Amino acid sequence: MGDIARSALGGAWTVLVGWLLPTALNVSLFVVAVWPSLRRTGWSPKLWSSDVAPLSLGVMAVSVLLGLALNALRNPLYRVLEGYALWPSALASHGCARRRRAKEDLQDRILLLRLERQERDRPLSPEDTTLLTALRANPRIARPARKDRRRTAVQRALLRERLARFPIDDGQLAPTTLGNAIRRFEEYGHDRFRLDTQVLWNELTGSAAEPVRRQVDLARANVDFFVALLYGHCAVVLCAALTLTTARPDVPLLLTAIAVPGFLIPVWYRAAVSATDEWSAAVRALVNTTRKPLSEALGLRLPNDLAGERKMWALVSKMSKLPHHERAAELDRFRAGRSESPPEQAEGSGTRTHGAEGTRGGASRR
Repeated sequence: MGDIARSALGGAWTVLVGWLLPTALNVSLFVVAVWPSLRRTGWSPKLWSSDVAPLSLGVMAVSVLLGLALNALRNPLYRVLEGYALWPSALASHGCARRRRAKEDLQDRILLLRLERQERDRPLSPEDTTLLTALRANPRIARPARKDRRRTAVQRALLRERLARFPIDDGQLAPTTLGNAIRRFEEYGHDRFRLDTQVLWNELTGSAAEPVRRQVDLARANVDFFVALLYGHCAVVLCAALTLTTARPDVPLLLTAIAVPGFLIPVWYRAAVSATDEWSAAVRALVNTTRKPLSEALGLRLPNDLAGERKMWALVSKMSKLPHHERAAELDRFRAGRSESPPEQAEGSGTRTHGAEGTRGGASRR
């Protein structure tokens, strides 16, 4: 009973912090900034009393209901911010191209700083000299590079932090910054071990130790908090703009309700992107520490060599997401009941399809 209670309270805490609290803040902002103008209409006083006690209960009730609704809709809400839903194909392609250029520019800026540091310490090879000359002549990074040279060592490390928020594979780039920041840890298990965390997420979390699973939930709640604030501010701005068209609006208050949340929306977006760093670290720990318990739960033996492990997880992932094929019998050599050790296997067990389809059911939301 104690374990069940702790599990329930843990799940309630992530919902409370991630969705109910920011929803309550947004509803309170609506009541303070937009409600005074709506109360002047004939129908709104009938829907909501102006007395303090009923109004407080109403704010609490609406906050809980909306927060729970947003929590249930978190996958579609994330899809929009990541560029997978409601994005026209042309706009999504343009966003991916921009993100690819941004990643390449960051890589070039970091490489330029490294080569210039090496140039001061020792003579460069002819290849590095040619590369350094080409980087210095690159007009896209010329101006940022001048600023980078004035940065401190800590500030330069932030460039690597920004680069780490991109997926390793350029084919996995998303149209938005948040989409790439989440996509980087969604592809972590596949890139390192061919373990498809998108397909095997339930099995992975079911085999994980409670502290590791708890870290993932808490880290996700931090991102949920800023996402809920962002959507709530968008709703407040829209309601304030529509209220300006009513009979007797409080124009200064409504303009403030449009300007201040409108200014904070990109702030919350950047905060959500930064909060994915902890989420990424938690998912990375989950993959690194749970592979062995997961293999045991599936009745498999984890090979001693990395190539064999990558082969095993590729087969498990394929068997979980594709119809049965005779090639699935190759997994027999990894079964725990076999006495002989699994032979070393080369990599190259086929390709894995990524993208918007199947992304949202995976590591980031389950």
